[in-house]
Amino acid sequence: MERIHTNQAPQAIGPYSQAIRTGSFIFASGQIPLTIDGVLVEGDIEAQTHQVMKNIQAVLQAANADLNRVVKTTIFLMDMDDFQQVNHIYGEWFGDHRPARSCVQVAQLPKGARVEIEAIAVVE
Repeated sequence: MERIHTNQAPQAIGPYSQAIRTGSFIFASGQIPLTIDGVLVEGDIEAQTHQVMKNIQAVLQAANADLNRVVKTTIFLMDMDDFQQVNHIYGEWFGDHRPARSCVQVAQLPKGARVEIEAIAVVE
């Protein structure tokens, strides 16, 4: 098991790793819309979702992977009314790649974020 760490994504805000690689799998912790300085991106759900995807991409790159290696994601939303906007941006980032996915509405997310996404990727 290998702990994945990068300075190109926000640091963990608790006792966990940005990602863990075990065998061929990379388990990326949920990313919220924090900049690398740990500042929450203010503004609409679109801006927050783009930041989340940038963070996921940076963590995967630190593990020598990319979004095309993702096999499963889970999206956590504060408000399911944001689903269409998040879904559109998510689709832009993944392009034709279509990992399995779940999406749930939650009561609260860390730091007042409106969206969090976690990912599982497979590497050769």
